[in-house]
Amino acid sequence: MRTVLLAVHVDREGAPRIAADFAKVLQDAGIRVRTLETDIDALTAAGAVDLDCVPTAPGASKDCELAVVFGGDGTILRAAEVCRGTGTPLLGVNLGHVGFLAEADEEDLADVARHVVAGGLTVEERLTVDVRVFHEGEVVATNWALNEASVEKASRERMLEVVIEIDGRPVSRMGCDGVVCATPTGSTAYNFSAGGPVVWPEVSALLMVPISGHALFARPMVVSPESTLAVEVVGHSSSGILWCDGRRAAELPIGARVEVRRGTEPVRLARVHPASFADRLVRKFELPVAGWRGSAEARRTSGGR
Repeated sequence: MRTVLLAVHVDREGAPRIAADFAKVLQDAGIRVRTLETDIDALTAAGAVDLDCVPTAPGASKDCELAVVFGGDGTILRAAEVCRGTGTPLLGVNLGHVGFLAEADEEDLADVARHVVAGGLTVEERLTVDVRVFHEGEVVATNWALNEASVEKASRERMLEVVIEIDGRPVSRMGCDGVVCATPTGSTAYNFSAGGPVVWPEVSALLMVPISGHALFARPMVVSPESTLAVEVVGHSSSGILWCDGRRAAELPIGARVEVRRGTEPVRLARVHPASFADRLVRKFELPVAGWRGSAEARRTSGGR
């Protein structure tokens, strides 16, 4: 039997009810619905029935053809964790604010349901990063990220002192609030807030962006996807902390070294309709484009905007 996993931001008003109604549509079409143990009580209270329940852990989507996520980008990142190792694609329904990773909004749900029932969604793979933390020559932590791995100061009142490195060569030593090592997918997340460039998701690249860097050279850098980025915590006064997608953390004592490489396992995102990334930028960030003429073909495909 076909099975779909639902992941829900249960604390967002209305989300459990919307997800429960969506589950019924799938069940009426003969699709089994699975959900996470952290979500099932809220979905049941909202009227969902006959749900399979699995632990909220990597592998939860095993044998599912799709994971549909109701919430914002944070909920999608949580779902990416439980889908890791299974190859299950994610389809996000934005119930949050910007929701850059989401494919659809609440008003699109009927269309999304039709496409899920019919099958044949388009799936694109997004580059991830694998992360290793060294201390005194030993690997003390490993992690991964879809958006970014960020090295940040652990103490608000003290600047973090780091040396940044690319492909085994030092590039700059600086005091800063931190360093973001991002993927193209993450270029519109923390990287964007830190002043880094927006990179189209089909571009294969890694990004390194200092946060409030105090140095002659503290510029954003875009490098080969085969490069290795490294950040070493130096100095004598301030330790750091590593955050992966803002969800998973590791302490970085003075002398720690963080290495970031292209991930061995991409995240797969399902799409209902092909969409220009430029159109997504304009829509999500509400960018002003009044007066644009463009070609007749471009106006047609953009809905006449």
